[in-house]
Amino acid sequence: MPAIRLLPDHLINQIAAGEVVERPASALKEILENSLDASATEIQIDLQQGGIKLLRVTDNGSGMAKDDLKLALSRHATSKIGSLEDLQRVGTLGFRGEGLASIASVSRLTLTSRQAGTDMAWQVDTLDGQISEPEPAALSAGTRVEVHDLYFNTPARRKFLKTEATEYAHCEEMFRRMALAYPDVAFTLLHNAKAQWRLPRQTLEKRVEAILGKEFVQSGLMLDEHANGLRLYGLAGSPTVSKSSRDAQYFYVNGRFVRDKVVAHAIREAYKDVLHHDRHACYALFFELNPEGVDVNVHPTKIEVRFRESQPVHRFLFHALHKALASTTAGQAATADNSFIPPATDQTNHGGSGTSPNQPYYPRFEQAQMPLAAHEPRNFYETLFGGVKNSNNTFATSQSAPSPSFIGGNTAVLERHTDDAVVPPLGYAVAQLHGIYILSQISEGMVVVDMHAAHERIVYERLKNALDANELSMQPLLIPVVFQADRLDVATVEEQGDMLPQLGFEIGVASPTHLAVRAVPTMLQQADAAELARAVLKDIREVGASRILTERRNELLATMACHGAVRANRQLTVPEMNALLRDMEATERSGQCNHGRPTWFKLSLNELDKLFMRGQ
Repeated sequence: MPAIRLLPDHLINQIAAGEVVERPASALKEILENSLDASATEIQIDLQQGGIKLLRVTDNGSGMAKDDLKLALSRHATSKIGSLEDLQRVGTLGFRGEGLASIASVSRLTLTSRQAGTDMAWQVDTLDGQISEPEPAALSAGTRVEVHDLYFNTPARRKFLKTEATEYAHCEEMFRRMALAYPDVAFTLLHNAKAQWRLPRQTLEKRVEAILGKEFVQSGLMLDEHANGLRLYGLAGSPTVSKSSRDAQYFYVNGRFVRDKVVAHAIREAYKDVLHHDRHACYALFFELNPEGVDVNVHPTKIEVRFRESQPVHRFLFHALHKALASTTAGQAATADNSFIPPATDQTNHGGSGTSPNQPYYPRFEQAQMPLAAHEPRNFYETLFGGVKNSNNTFATSQSAPSPSFIGGNTAVLERHTDDAVVPPLGYAVAQLHGIYILSQISEGMVVVDMHAAHERIVYERLKNALDANELSMQPLLIPVVFQADRLDVATVEEQGDMLPQLGFEIGVASPTHLAVRAVPTMLQQADAAELARAVLKDIREVGASRILTERRNELLATMACHGAVRANRQLTVPEMNALLRDMEATERSGQCNHGRPTWFKLSLNELDKLFMRGQ
């Protein structure tokens, strides 16, 4: 008896099913891909018990002829490729010709289809590898695939399926992946006869909003970049809506959802400057290239791909995303829809400060009689608003000084702003809170800024630009700062002292245990020279001189910026606060600090009204 023998086709299909059909969600993916390849514009999915008992997909695609039904359930039968050349330029989602055959081998499957232009639908059934002869059936158009009792004939595999809720969650995630990539297709998902999702045909932006949420779209960055036959478009999530997991990362290659190391690394590097610690970016990005430039025949599940020229792809993805993220400045989200004039709010019973629907609402600063035994200084508002008006006269106010007292029957009034000048995105500073935050007023509400985080980003970007342009100037110190240093710092200066001037430093050895800082970068001249020197020497020592000005350069500059940024409890004048706000508006990536933390947030008048239940 021969030791080697051919396996029966049904057993071969069941073996393949172990790779292709891991769970109901895998079967759903294979069927949905066929529907989309058939140019369906409406797809309905019905699940029972998480897809374990029943998985039904009905579409209005082009359908199949009677003679093709049995072939569709046969292994390695496909209409999508016919030669090796076709395999090297796959332009469809499905192509392997084993999806339906694998599903049919581990379930009771019914396939019904009506080809466009014919007067009848046909149906075939499968059981234990046997395919019935086609019979007439009722179906208005397209194809319907019904999968009953998945893994009923392979109990060892079925016991590895999870609970109904878990399997449904996987099916729903597969549904989301598919629906996100095809906004021009209407999708409906039902579970146990209850509608869970109804997505009409819509724009990409609306589809992303429906699946990933309104906040994601409002705070995200729309991009569409082209170069050398490559295109990247979609929505890159704001670093401020990052997550602790990768469950909101959707990346598609020619309409196919993929997980790829080259892509993941390029995106991670692009977000590196603005993402906080171990947080993960959120995105819905679509990458298009010539099908010949990507091999999709890497794994039976088709979730992995291999780019034929990975370096140009990595470079393009990184620069496209880096450019989009670099274009953001603090306050930009507020200006995206020109919504600085807030909508009219219901001012009923609010002391007569109501406005007509077509008029902007400007708050009136009024102080009625209050029986408080306290007096504000006579020049309080003059001091508070003294720095608001700048030399360019971009903002003018007509606030009057208050009466000598807020008590005793006097009413102090700050007239409403009537100047036609546009208020900048981050508005104008009115106060500093706890020596940490800047409170700013904008036309539609208020903004709170973390002054250290904001200034840190500004200094960091300036350091990067100066180093790129070889313009990192040095400020000699009138009196060198001598500090006690450990032997490692001294050794670092002795070994790497020649590279320090490139970073704007002049540091010498004053004694075996002391170093002298004789010059620092001009833009960091207000920093603590000794602490700054220690931090820079530590980075150089840990990273290595050969890498500190190449791939680890930004980490060193971030350290320098952190030491050069304004510290907490530093009392700022109003002109200083406004200058910081203007710098934020002109600085790339200023919505986040070097560590990915947000630098500002906005609270609108409507939100403030809700907090105080005004108009309710």
